[in-house]
Amino acid sequence: MIYIGVTGWGDHHSLYPPQMKSKDKLAEYSSHFLTVEVDASFYAVQPVSNASKWVSETPENFRFVVKAYQGMTGHQRTDIPFETRAEMFQAFIDSLKPYRKANKLAMVLFQFPPWFDCKKENVNYLRYCKKMMGDIPVALEFRNQSWFRETFRSGTLAFMKENGWIHTIADEPQAGDGSIPIVPAATDPNMTLIRMHGRNIHGWTKPKNADTNWRDVRYLYKYNEKELLEWKERVSELAKGSTDIIFLFNNNSGGDAAGNAKEFQAMLGIEYEGLAPRQLGLF
Repeated sequence: MIYIGVTGWGDHHSLYPPQMKSKDKLAEYSSHFLTVEVDASFYAVQPVSNASKWVSETPENFRFVVKAYQGMTGHQRTDIPFETRAEMFQAFIDSLKPYRKANKLAMVLFQFPPWFDCKKENVNYLRYCKKMMGDIPVALEFRNQSWFRETFRSGTLAFMKENGWIHTIADEPQAGDGSIPIVPAATDPNMTLIRMHGRNIHGWTKPKNADTNWRDVRYLYKYNEKELLEWKERVSELAKGSTDIIFLFNNNSGGDAAGNAKEFQAMLGIEYEGLAPRQLGLF
């Protein structure tokens, strides 16, 4: 099955009636799509009560992609509120219990930073992460080009396959070492993850500074029909090697993610069953 959705559910204004409260948005979101990426878990390990609430607000066949906490991926290298690495991983795993109990956890996404390059130390850390996560499905997304250079590409894919990592295929600007190319290969027979970041190279490479919210420009991009048709062909091929594909649009700096998701869904001729009831308008 191909699940199409977006990253987060709070900022996609085209999906919601005016003045809808934040607490009501996930239920409304699940009347449009059957999957979503949980971004809050990247910034802090979420209390179990949050996951329980989100699980209760979504249909039975809804699936969550939960982003790994930034302390686990090396984005946050100081002031991690855990005494040990093992304690950090266990706290995160405990936070997943409501998703797992409801059979709504598609996978945990480990997105590593641009400085996480292809070297033995980092390969060993990936083995550690996989061991700590046990039987929980885990997806791997790189942000450093070295993993997919010609010298290492086949080895990277073989490593993911042998160690049980779900390949996260990224569509993003080609901006040197801090980006990866599109590598349309499935490494897990059950699941493949695709994340659409847009192709705004100027926003992607714009330096972070106090005057500019880099998130407002980095993902400012709207995919055109030709670009989506390219992905239609790729998805058809990927479906031959992976039972389920989760396809997430992250290009929402200008509010385009939900629209592109709807467009791609129509392009594939998909009509989802089991969506939540949509909130009725005034008329």
